[in-house]
Amino acid sequence: MSDQVQDLTRTTDDVVIVGGGLAGLFCALKLAPRPVTVISAAPLGQGASTAWAQGGIAAAVAEGDSAEAHAADTVAVGAGLVDEAIALGLAREAGARIHDLLHYGVAFDRDLEGRLAVGREAAHSARRIVHVRGDMAGKAIISALIEAVRNTSSIRVIEGTIAEALLTGDGAITGLQLRAVGDALARPVTIASRVVVLATGGIGHLYAVTTNPAEASGLGLAIAARAGAVIADPEFVQFHPTAIMAGRDPAPLATEALRGEGATLINGNGERFMQALHPLAELAPRDIVARGVFAEIAAGRGAFLDATRALGAHFAEKFPTVHASCLAAGIDPATQPIPVAPAAHYHMGGIAVDAHGRTSIAGLWACGEVSSTGAHGANRLASNSLLEAVVYAARIAEDIAGSAIPAPVRLSATSISQRNSPRPPGGEASLRAMMTSHVGVIRDGDRLAQAVQSFAAIERDTGNIALRNMATTALLVAASAWTRRESRGAHYRSDHPAEKPALARRTMTTLAAAREVAASLAESSALRTPQPMTA
Repeated sequence: MSDQVQDLTRTTDDVVIVGGGLAGLFCALKLAPRPVTVISAAPLGQGASTAWAQGGIAAAVAEGDSAEAHAADTVAVGAGLVDEAIALGLAREAGARIHDLLHYGVAFDRDLEGRLAVGREAAHSARRIVHVRGDMAGKAIISALIEAVRNTSSIRVIEGTIAEALLTGDGAITGLQLRAVGDALARPVTIASRVVVLATGGIGHLYAVTTNPAEASGLGLAIAARAGAVIADPEFVQFHPTAIMAGRDPAPLATEALRGEGATLINGNGERFMQALHPLAELAPRDIVARGVFAEIAAGRGAFLDATRALGAHFAEKFPTVHASCLAAGIDPATQPIPVAPAAHYHMGGIAVDAHGRTSIAGLWACGEVSSTGAHGANRLASNSLLEAVVYAARIAEDIAGSAIPAPVRLSATSISQRNSPRPPGGEASLRAMMTSHVGVIRDGDRLAQAVQSFAAIERDTGNIALRNMATTALLVAASAWTRRESRGAHYRSDHPAEKPALARRTMTTLAAAREVAASLAESSALRTPQPMTA
């Protein structure tokens, strides 16, 4: 364990934030000057999906736009599951949070008159995405916040440390179990705290093809679920339609803003295919575009993003990050179409939270991608994720500031589960492969049932805590996907292709419920298996 953790007292009055991405750092800054300890598995920013975000932040800041129009677009894309009040509140707070980021030093793009420049992305009815140098918003935002955090004396940062379990007593948070990253057999330690904020990011790295960093493996969702938290909408995983197929893990992203600027999707025959699938063609909701791209690849025609006419020689200037990724793969996007495929990108599901970011466990808040607020429904509107992260981080800071927090209790040695074992060879790769093949862009009941039983077995039997946490989250996603027997938003079942009005409700589940699904499937499978004849 790092010296930083060894120097910590076992009991702290600090607010403990787990996660060093946008949501966690923004919350820490908003809590200042209250003492905060930030736990980050990677050096700040390096393990955060925020730094990889190319699109920007959606905010109705342009003349003629409105929060009501932004909320309406959010509701329309969410396929009947968006909480309309949450969506409107999010849109109305966008302007204030953009100004917060400007205060922390984020240099958003401006037009010739000095106003915030706005772009358009899929399913938005107006140009309302604020960017930084075209496709560098995530990197610029996280860099500015890291500098602000480093310069804030009330914030203590512990890097290279993973929170592998939440500790509870009488239905409330009592602390965290921590372990040094990369050393499964290191001695774990605990921090006793009655106030914990989870901001650990998403689940993309549970899939073999993803745009997310390795740290986005569903850890926060898993440890909350294992502590008994209610989990919302885990079956809804958004696949970005245009990850660049360059043989890298994670796959570099060809931002949606490229299609907003006129880039088109073509197959290997040079034919545009999205026009036949949706009136908005390339700017259709992401789930529809992802399935369109997937179908072309499955048919053997391949899929490519062609920006040669829309951008051509201006590609490098407008989208430097994508340009660099393409050049590294031997592709010149100014003159060549970019090979693309759908990749796990964003999780609409997560730990269920209320309008203040509170979970079902007293003393536990969650924000960013690890949470599920009701703002995204079954399909996230482009560039709403960074907005949601800062809005809820600020709300949580305000809620904690106004809460009476019980004094922490000193944890006993029995609070720590020493048992851990090295990660089994191939265990993670096998799990990720099954998530992609069985719980991916297009799903069906038989493959989902196989996945549920496989993940339940890993979650039950493995001695490696990290793999167990991955399996816990994978089980929740697969079990809920098996249970939702319809197609809605990003969740598509080939055996139930229609949307069913009677199922237009959010999923609220627990790990215990997911295990029950696995047990019932195992029992059904055993009953179907022919028994040997006896004399």
